[in-house]
Amino acid sequence: MTAVIKTHQLSRHYGRGDTLVKALDAVDMTIEPGEFTAIVGPSGSGKSTLLQLMGGLDVPTLGEVWLANKAISAMSGRELSDFRRDHIGFIFQAYNLIPVLTAAENCEYIMLLQGVPEAERKHRVQDMLAKVGLSGKENRRPGELSGGQQQRVAVARAMVSQPDLILADEPTANLDSHTGKDLLDMMHDLNRNDGMTFVFSTHDPMIMERANRLISLRDGRVEEDDRRVR
Repeated sequence: MTAVIKTHQLSRHYGRGDTLVKALDAVDMTIEPGEFTAIVGPSGSGKSTLLQLMGGLDVPTLGEVWLANKAISAMSGRELSDFRRDHIGFIFQAYNLIPVLTAAENCEYIMLLQGVPEAERKHRVQDMLAKVGLSGKENRRPGELSGGQQQRVAVARAMVSQPDLILADEPTANLDSHTGKDLLDMMHDLNRNDGMTFVFSTHDPMIMERANRLISLRDGRVEEDDRRVR
């Protein structure tokens, strides 16, 4: 089975000398297709740093990140942004929707940049918004949606371009427990039914309960890697 993403001796350091901080320290990790993985650990353990490096949002001090058999850690500029656009979907705790665009337009935007034909874009958006329970709300802007609905749009946007990998950084942090549970159940169903690969950075026990793999970090290193049979 071909790995979706691999890291080799991945490290991110800040400062130098007596002030050197190893936010991430020599992490080796492989994510296989269809995983629903949670990266967990105390604050400052390196969870968000690892996710940012995996997504090409930050540059490692040492080591490599391989996605779709290409070293994204060696890319920069337009090459990196285009590759990230075409292969990775992001879900952030702050939603990061474009406020002047409707739910449908927010989802369609990346495909527009990819050059996907209009008819195909419209079909995919309608289908994905239906899957996340937002049929009938396609033309509402973010300010007209609840927090849970905005995060559902963010999930739909991340998945609609059919990326190899979806990275979710604390996606339930700004949601109440009921809304967070509904959102996680929906993502878990999409993972099982559509085979999408999810990697979460989280403190949320509800995500940990649903994950088929828990990667525990402490002080920037992998402390435990627990694969579960579901």
